[in-house]
Amino acid sequence: MSTKPSVLFVCVHNAGRSQMAAGFLTHLAGDAIEVRSAGSAPAETINPSAVAAMAELGIDIADQTPKILTYDAVETSDVVITMGCGDTCPLFPGVSYRDWVLDDPAGKGVESVRPIRDEIKSRVEALVAELLPTRA
Repeated sequence: MSTKPSVLFVCVHNAGRSQMAAGFLTHLAGDAIEVRSAGSAPAETINPSAVAAMAELGIDIADQTPKILTYDAVETSDVVITMGCGDTCPLFPGVSYRDWVLDDPAGKGVESVRPIRDEIKSRVEALVAELLPTRA
């Protein structure tokens, strides 16, 4: 069993918010944190505006694919961050649950996705500081 913290980002379609958050966390923490993302009703593909907004900051999430939320992914995570999936996430003892209220980037152009991306970035930076205090 790994001693590094694991974080699961969950949104409904796993195509925008959760993918951007996973991209930021991977970029900022490297392999010091296990990063996962999933959706309660995954889309077919990643939101192209989210891909473009992240690419503007040098983070490539274009190769990611939406994944279905599983009980195992939740149970084996230390922190589960939901972004609009509400109570579809199963609850397990010992898992820290947080809900980040963020606009859904679905159907929006890159101009509208940038503020969502920037809010996710600041929240992920705070999460890294919390989980890896020696890096802060």
